[in-house]
Formats: sequence, structure tokens, C-alpha cells
Amino acid sequence: MIKKITVFFLGLMLLIPLHSLAASDTKVSIDMHYLVISPTEDGGTNMMNMVNYSNTAGQEFKGDRKSEAVLNVTLPVGAEDLNFLDNQIAFKEVDRGFITTTPIPANQTMVLPYSYRMAKGKEISLKSDYPVQMMQILVPEGRGSIEVKGAEATSQGSFKFDDQNYFGYSIEGLKADQNFTLVYNKDVQPPADETKKSETTSESGNNSSVTHTAPAFHNPGHLRIWAQSPLHRFNPHVFLIILLAIVIAGISYYIYFRRKARILDERLGEDKEEKAFKLLMTKQKAIMDKIIELEESFGDGKLSEDEYHAKLEAYKQHLVQVKLNLRNFVE
Repeated sequence: MIKKITVFFLGLMLLIPLHSLAASDTKVSIDMHYLVISPTEDGGTNMMNMVNYSNTAGQEFKGDRKSEAVLNVTLPVGAEDLNFLDNQIAFKEVDRGFITTTPIPANQTMVLPYSYRMAKGKEISLKSDYPVQMMQILVPEGRGSIEVKGAEATSQGSFKFDDQNYFGYSIEGLKADQNFTLVYNKDVQPPADETKKSETTSESGNNSSVTHTAPAFHNPGHLRIWAQSPLHRFNPHVFLIILLAIVIAGISYYIYFRRKARILDERLGEDKEEKAFKLLMTKQKAIMDKIIELEESFGDGKLSEDEYHAKLEAYKQHLVQVKLNLRNFVE
């Protein structure tokens, strides 16, 4: 059962939005709190939580150092059967909840998955121990609905995840030490047309409705499309990072090979110039040898004066052209 819950929450991480952390005076805040509410066989309420605690400081967070506690988590009065689903994080049960003793590394996020049960008829009174940027409450379709008192909750409609339909509610901007209450009724289902209706409760206890034009997190339609796609088992944000890495790698390889080809072309060009230069030098030496040979032949009486001057003039013209070409390399 614990393994199944853990797998569920790991899959649920697909829905975590990429929000920036809200400004806060504390070093630790909660950027996302997922809560899945469902009925138990004895009529109670099962509360499965996955909470992202982010340390925004540049140093390891070890709590207020007044005690061994790093994080303090308050549970509702009457909470039973606490299950901590991560054996890598040390925790201890205390009055009204539990504490963790594992430090949170600098500029990193610690994810706490845990669950507990509320007995039938028990009021679910929650407290946000730290500032919460976003809380998303999910109820399996056909397993009831919730009403939020003491905080503003926005109905996000239903969406499908891992072959199960859920109805979602979101709460934004909970303050540290803020108290609010969840009223869960497993026998009352949310209205079919309720998609963007939010309910708030004033201090006097009167409910008021507020209509939002856009959801506070990923559009449920987008979530449904992703959940029903062949890639639904991948974390979309990790998938996006991998995709960007592939694109960046492709661009890098393109630039690398273009640069390599350019360097090769430059080298080939240099080789061609070097070969042309050597060829001209060879021609110049050959012409000079021919002129020397011509003078020797003329001195030996093998050539007439007219033949000598005609060939010498031709050699000189050829030599001038070669020297002009060599000058191009020197200049």
C-alpha cells in the first residue's frame, strides 16, 4: 500500500507547475502542497500529502537551532495512523504532528510525502506552518467533495490522471501559521458544471462566491492531454529539460561541425596556396636553369645569335610572369 501511494505521488509530480517562489521573510517556504482526500472503509477520511519545502537561502537549513527540529508539521487534532513515505528523511512524532531532523541543502527543495487518517465525524482543521504558495486538493471523482473555510479555494474542475478522474481545488498564498478548515462530504459530489467557482468564508462564517477567469496552476485541459498522451509516464518538466538539452546539443554540434569545416577549408586553402607557391618557385628555378643552359649552348656555338635572343626573350617573359605571381604571395 505504501509503495502504491509513493508511486502515485511520484506520478502526481507531473502536475507541479513552474512557479517562482513567493517573497517571504523565512528561509523555508512551501511552493506546492498536494493533498489527496478519499474516504476510508470505516467512513473516515484518508489524507495523502506531498509537500515541497524549498530552502531559498545560500546555506544549509537546520531549523531555528532551538531544538533538533528542522521542519515542524502540525497535523489536525484527531489525526491517526501517520505514515511517513520517505525513509531517507529522519522524522519524529510529537504532539500535534511530527518534526524532521534532516537538514535541507542550500537552494534546494525537500519533498515530504506522508499520510494520515481522520476518524469519521472529525473536523479537519489544518494549519500552514510555513508560507504556502500553492495548495492543490484532489478528490477522486465520485468520492465526494470538500468545502474550505478560512481560506479562498478555487474549483479547478475534473481531470484524468493514471486512469482515475479527480476533482481539483486550489488555494493560493497561505500565510505562516494560518488556520483553515476542510469539510469533506463523501456523499455529496461537486456540481457537473462547477469549473471555476471558488468559495470563501468570512470571519462571520458566511460563504461568498468568487469567479476566476483563469486557473492558478496548469490548465486542467492541458493536464488531461498530457495524462492521456503516450508520454504521460514522464515528468513533463524533466521531458522539457531533456528536449531543450537535445536542441542545445544539436545547435552545439552544428556550430562545432560548421567551425570544424571552416577550419578544414582554411587549412585546405592554405595547402593550395602553399602548393601554388612551391610550384611557382619550381617554375622560376626551371626557367633560370633553362636560361643558363641557353647561354652555354650559345657559347658553344650550338645556336645562332637570332635563335639565342629569341629564346632568351621568351624565357624572360615567362620569368617575369612567374615573379609577378610570386609577388602576390609575398605582399
